Amino acid sequence: MPELRSIIGQIYKNLYEHYGPRGWWPADSQLEVIIGAILTQAVAWKNVEKAIENLKGEGLLGYQDLLDLPESKLADLIKPALYNRQKAKKIKAMLGFIELQYQGQLESMFQTPLEVLRSQLLGVWGIGPETADSILLYAGHKAIFVVDTYTKRIFYRLGLVEENISYAEMQDYIQAHLARQVELYNEFHALLVALGAECCHKKRPQCLKCPLKNCCQEYTLAGIRKQEVE
Repeated sequence: MPELRSIIGQIYKNLYEHYGPRGWWPADSQLEVIIGAILTQAVAWKNVEKAIENLKGEGLLGYQDLLDLPESKLADLIKPALYNRQKAKKIKAMLGFIELQYQGQLESMFQTPLEVLRSQLLGVWGIGPETADSILLYAGHKAIFVVDTYTKRIFYRLGLVEENISYAEMQDYIQAHLARQVELYNEFHALLVALGAECCHKKRPQCLKCPLKNCCQEYTLAGIRKQEVE
């Protein structure tokens, strides 16, 4: 375990030195983080920003405003985030949960113990592990690591985990080898997203400019040859 802690710590250090602090999650309120976490499902963040701006432009990013807003109108406003009708339904389900369980009080909700609240969130229609954990970490400031496709792809290519590792297994792996700190989890996840978006693409990874190439198994075995062929 000490060796793995050292390896993962070095990965974090290299990414932080390369990208600097990410300032993630960009939002003006806890509610905005929650809405953004739902909107970002299966879509690029730039699309989410457009949808959020639509809501802000209409003055509808307050809890009661969104609760009272007809679902069809909400769907129209969040259209840039794609799958807008389903996401409108998910937002409404989330707001309904907060209203029923916590009388609309986010402060009260986030005072709930982590494991209890996570279980509750996963019981809300349309809220999966990544969305729930994003809400818990970035809106609730709770120490739980958010796993996404980039996380699994990067750690697999580094040679540290199996390709078909599950969400729960990847999360346990990170949390077992990284100090359990909200700020650290926040920054590390954001740095991995930056790396995945810039370099560690699914089909055409940009290995030569990757700040982790010197410790990447895939780069060592095939990265240089791939780049030369391309």
